[in-house]
Amino acid sequence: MKNLTYFFVLVCLACQPGKEKETAESEIDLPSIEAVTLLGDTLFTPSALDNFKNAKKVYESNPDDANALIWYGRRTAYLGLFQDAIAIYTTGIEKFPEDARMYRHRGHRYISTRQYDKAIADFEKAAELIEGSEDQIEPDGQPNDRNIPLSTLHGNIWYHLGLAYYLKNDMENALRAYSNRTVTERYDDNIVSGGHWLYMIQRRMGLDDEADSAIEKVHEEMEIIENTSYFKMCLFYNGLISEEELQPIGSNTSSNDVYAYSIGNWYLYNNQDTARAKVEYEQLLENGNRFSFAYLAAESDYWRLFGDK
Repeated sequence: MKNLTYFFVLVCLACQPGKEKETAESEIDLPSIEAVTLLGDTLFTPSALDNFKNAKKVYESNPDDANALIWYGRRTAYLGLFQDAIAIYTTGIEKFPEDARMYRHRGHRYISTRQYDKAIADFEKAAELIEGSEDQIEPDGQPNDRNIPLSTLHGNIWYHLGLAYYLKNDMENALRAYSNRTVTERYDDNIVSGGHWLYMIQRRMGLDDEADSAIEKVHEEMEIIENTSYFKMCLFYNGLISEEELQPIGSNTSSNDVYAYSIGNWYLYNNQDTARAKVEYEQLLENGNRFSFAYLAAESDYWRLFGDK
């Protein structure tokens, strides 16, 4: 593949030390870009840039406000400035060492930058800090069409911890994390997203009956707000729709990445068809969103299965 070398160089570059030591007070220089190139390059949208500027201004006016710091970090990450976001949350941990949200958000951006061991350490720390505490809804930075937040702090900590372990191919710990009830307890969207990962993990572990049980509650009449691709994959696993019905939506979307990665896995589980899995992974790595969870999983699996061949 012509671009795989770039992907694996990206993994190495993301792990270079030093950047995370900078603090949130350091200046983040941004170009004032308000267009998309003729080649279709993804550029900052005016709303994303405006949201970042507003969040930065609020934080600078309230540097000891934990919420202000969190939103400054989140808006920074939405612009793709993951190392800067990590630096902001590192400052947050220094200021608020008992606030699990700081570790939760920094851990997410360690995942984005392929620093999985650091992500695991942060999420394990966050899980320790929330033990025995009441859960809380986590507001969305990019709300869905119905403006209904679908996740909670506890659920996000365990969900992302499970993902980090999955990306390390540590299926036992991934199963432990995704089995936490807060991952799947609120909405139909949570049932299909958590169930989808549980299904993949347990199929990888050879626990076929347990995998089927993880998605047995998924049915065609569920009310899905966001996670349509996870929903359709669970229906497919249950034999309720065909592979032909897993149609991509638009181009270069995270939903399409889920289909490509999951279908590749399906052929591995059922037929030991590594050739078909390799084709699906390569198409995803060539065309997908480099920061979607399915893309990260395909990247990790491709490296593990085919990287030295």
